[in-house]
Amino acid sequence: MEDVLGSAGPYLGLVALWAAYFAVHSLLAARRPKAWAARQGPAAVRVYRLAYNGLAVLLLVPPLWLTFTLDGPMVLQWSGPAWWLAQGAALLALAGFVASLRAYDMEHFLGLRQWRAPEITNGGVEPWEPMRLSGFHRHVRHPWYFFGLVILWTRNLDLALFLTALTITVYLVIGSRLEERKLMETYGDAYRAYRQRVPGLFPLPGRRLTRAQAEELVRRANGEEDA
Repeated sequence: MEDVLGSAGPYLGLVALWAAYFAVHSLLAARRPKAWAARQGPAAVRVYRLAYNGLAVLLLVPPLWLTFTLDGPMVLQWSGPAWWLAQGAALLALAGFVASLRAYDMEHFLGLRQWRAPEITNGGVEPWEPMRLSGFHRHVRHPWYFFGLVILWTRNLDLALFLTALTITVYLVIGSRLEERKLMETYGDAYRAYRQRVPGLFPLPGRRLTRAQAEELVRRANGEEDA
């Protein structure tokens, strides 16, 4: 029993590290910590997103180090024609991820826009960002998550990488729902309608928006906010 627990210990620690990372990540992305930063003054609001992203990168080091340090048994290994299919899917996902960058305000995402905007108040959190629906968003609500999952699960996975992939997948399912609560608060019924029509993490046949439907939802969302 001690041998089993001893061999399982590092893997349990790995899962705990990832769980702690995702808990901190979600907590700091919530409205309450941002509102607290706002009460500290405009400077805190301006730097919050940059600090959040910097901390997220820094805290990635321990779980990633342990993931690639552990030398465990192979759990998932692609071979033969399946290997070629897996690599092709991963390349397409990588290309999709790069192409999708144009659909996002990367300066806002990174926190650079907030840093350069001393007039940020907006109730003390962040400046309002208009809703955007790219071509990818017409098929899946979270294209980055979808592309990331494809890349993740098309790798050869030893036990540590498998547990990492599994933990990340669970977090993306839970985290996407938490994120969408804020999106529904921000964009109202337009986002609720979008959520009903388009799947969250994986494209599904028959569940997509035409370009005209996407444009109409965007007008509704941004018009409601302006009103």
